[in-house]
Amino acid sequence: MKIIVPHIHKIEGEAGFWANVAKTGEIKELKINVLEGLRQIEGILVGRRVKEAPIVVSRICGICPVVHILNACSALERALEIDVSPEIVLLRKLFLASQIIQSHTLHLFFLSLPDFFDIENDLDLMKKFPKEAKAALKIRDFSLKITEIIGGRKVHPITPQIGGFSKLPEKSDLKKILKEIPSALESAEILAKRFSNLEYPKLERKTIFASLFSKEDYPFYQAKFVKSDGEISTPGDFYSNEIEEDLKIPPVKRVKYRGGPYMLGAIARMKNNSQFLNPLAKNLFEEFKKKNDLTEKPRSRASSLRGMEFFGNIYHNLFCQMVEVLHFLEESEKIIKEILARGEDVRLSSVKALIEPKSGLKEEKKEFKIKKGSGLSAMEAPRGTLFTYFEIDDEGRIFNCNIITPTAQFLANIEADLKVLLPEILKLPEDQRKRKIRSLIRIYDPCISCAIH
Repeated sequence: MKIIVPHIHKIEGEAGFWANVAKTGEIKELKINVLEGLRQIEGILVGRRVKEAPIVVSRICGICPVVHILNACSALERALEIDVSPEIVLLRKLFLASQIIQSHTLHLFFLSLPDFFDIENDLDLMKKFPKEAKAALKIRDFSLKITEIIGGRKVHPITPQIGGFSKLPEKSDLKKILKEIPSALESAEILAKRFSNLEYPKLERKTIFASLFSKEDYPFYQAKFVKSDGEISTPGDFYSNEIEEDLKIPPVKRVKYRGGPYMLGAIARMKNNSQFLNPLAKNLFEEFKKKNDLTEKPRSRASSLRGMEFFGNIYHNLFCQMVEVLHFLEESEKIIKEILARGEDVRLSSVKALIEPKSGLKEEKKEFKIKKGSGLSAMEAPRGTLFTYFEIDDEGRIFNCNIITPTAQFLANIEADLKVLLPEILKLPEDQRKRKIRSLIRIYDPCISCAIH
C-alpha cells in the first residue's frame, strides 16, 4: 500500500509525504518529499566581499532572517578576529529574542492549533478562538515592532553589519517597547492557558536532543557548549566531528548525529536548559508537568510512580514553544532594562556610541582590517541550532561557506517519528490518516526554505 500526501500545507515552504507499506504493516520506505529546488545561496556567496555576505544570507528565509544575518556577522567577526562590545551583544540578543517570539506565536496559533480541532480555515479558527486570535496577533505585532526598531524593517533587516549595526535604535523607542511588555505578557498568558489545556497526542520514541548549552543561563545567542544526548562538546567539535551531512538526496543536505536522527528547537533547548527559564515561563512548565503527571527524566521500571516523561513525547514541542514565548518576553524586558541602565555614556558599537538625551543612540562605524581566516558561529533559531561557517582569503573575499539549518538537521527525526506513528493509523480512513501525518510534521515547525538554501 502506498500512502501519499502530495502537499503538507501550513508549513514554511513546499513539502509532501510518501510511504510504501507492506500488507503485513511493515514500512518498506518512508520519506518527506521536498518540493522546492536548490537555491545555492552558499554558491552565490563564493567570491563576494565579506561586507556583502550578511545581507545575502538573511534572504535565506523570510520567517527567520534575523538569526541568519546575526550568525553570518558573528562568523565573519570570528574569522576577522573582531570583538564586539557587550552593548552590541545585548541589542543582538533582544533582536534575536523578538524573532523567536514572532515565529513561535505564528506557528502556535495559526499553523498547529487548528490540527487539534480539525479546522482548515483561519477565519473559522479565529471565530472559534477570538480571544486567543487577538492575543496571538498582539504578541506578533509587538515582536515585529522590536525587529523593525533594531533591524530597520520587519522582514529582512538591513542594519546589522560586521562589528555592530549601521544604525542604532532610539532610546525613546526602547522605552516605549519596555512599557508595552506587560501587555504582551498578558496576551501570552491567554495563549498559554489554551495550550496548557490541550490534549496532546502521545508518541513515545527515544530521541536525541541537541542545543546550545550553558551552565549559567538559557543560551540562544551563542554559547561555549552544545549538549547532545547528555554529552557536552564545543560548537566547533559538534559541527566538525559529531554531525555529518548527507548530500545524496538533493535539494536538502540531510544531517545526522553519529549516523542517526536527532531533534532540535524549543523542546531540545528546554531539555538541556530548562532550569534557567525565566519565572513566568518556569511556572507554566512546572504547572503543566504537575497537572499531567509528567517528569523531566525517564522513570525507572522499579519506580512505583506512574507518568510519562515530558520530553519523551515529541508533541510537547508545541507546548515548549509556548513556554519560550513567555521566557523570551521576560528576557526582552530584562535586556532593555540593562541597556537603558548602562547610563549616558556606553559603548553601543564596537568603537563608541553615546546615548544623547534628545537624539537617542548615536554610533560611529566600526573599521576593521581584512585578513585571511575562518570562522564558525552557532545560534539558536526558532527551530533549533543554526551553524554558519566562512573562510576568507587575503583580499576579503569568501572562498568557502557552509550553512547548516535546523530543518536540515531534524528531517531525519521527523521520518523516524512517522515510522512509529504510521502503524498506529493504518486502519484509519484515508482523510483522517492524512490529517495525523500532517499534524505530526507541523509539530516540528519545519522551514523548507531554510533547508534548501
